[in-house]
Amino acid sequence: MRMTRLVTVVATMAILLAACGGGTGSKADIKIGSDNFYESKLMAELYSQVLEAAGYKVTRNFGLGARPDRVPAFEGGQVDLVPEYVGSGLGHYDKTKTTGDGEANKAALQAILDTKGADGGKLATVLAITAAQDTNAAVVRQDTADSLKLTKMSDLAAVQDQLKWGLPPDCDANPLCKGALEQYGITYPPKQREALAACDAPIAEALKGKAIDFAWLCSTQPAIAVNGFVQLEDDLKTQPAENIAPLVRNDYLAKVDAKAFQALLDAVSAKMTTGELTKLGVAVAVDNKDVTDVAKEWLTANGLLK
Repeated sequence: MRMTRLVTVVATMAILLAACGGGTGSKADIKIGSDNFYESKLMAELYSQVLEAAGYKVTRNFGLGARPDRVPAFEGGQVDLVPEYVGSGLGHYDKTKTTGDGEANKAALQAILDTKGADGGKLATVLAITAAQDTNAAVVRQDTADSLKLTKMSDLAAVQDQLKWGLPPDCDANPLCKGALEQYGITYPPKQREALAACDAPIAEALKGKAIDFAWLCSTQPAIAVNGFVQLEDDLKTQPAENIAPLVRNDYLAKVDAKAFQALLDAVSAKMTTGELTKLGVAVAVDNKDVTDVAKEWLTANGLLK
């Protein structure tokens, strides 16, 4: 009888210890990161709030920097989840594999991540992509487009020395920035260059104020429409499909019910379109609303928060 009780007590303690240790099926604490521009922070906030509502404790480590800074932080385990643009995410590892198809980019990125873990193991999983795309956009002011007759990126080489270029600090190491410009016959680095983060308010303001004449923006960035900027056609198709997806470390997924966890984030991705992403960008970047409030309002309106 004593032996039976002892076995029961030991078994109960084992179950409790497993639960406390974050075993499969638990809701382990999660660290969520983002790049340093508003849209990445917004997507990370959407993920954070949905997970918190489901009982996960979230630590926000937003604004890690551009991809050259954020990728090492993710690979090193400083964060467990980040929003990723599958085209640029793939291009970071191998630009030759990028395409105009979001699902193809997701699959190719997944294949690379399957070799990036410890001892060549599987590092992370790319969850479902959104219908929303936000591509890298080559943008000039209307007066510049008119005076230099610019409609497409292949028009830039002939007038490159007449332009003041606004390029992100990581352009040198980014094949979708430096590599794309070189494909168009632009000598890199340009003679007149300002280092400004892509897809952020300062680079758009610099373009508007004529501190620069060319800017890398994001195609969903409200500043393009608000200021009447001209987005040049990427006629050589140097920029890939940029659907957004949550990227989650596999060592984190091993601690939770991975299927239930993914379902929560897939529900967010299923509701996000390019139009919705643009509207949210207006709320944050034009109306100056707080990212936390904008995320909560959108999730509630779409039935993802009560």
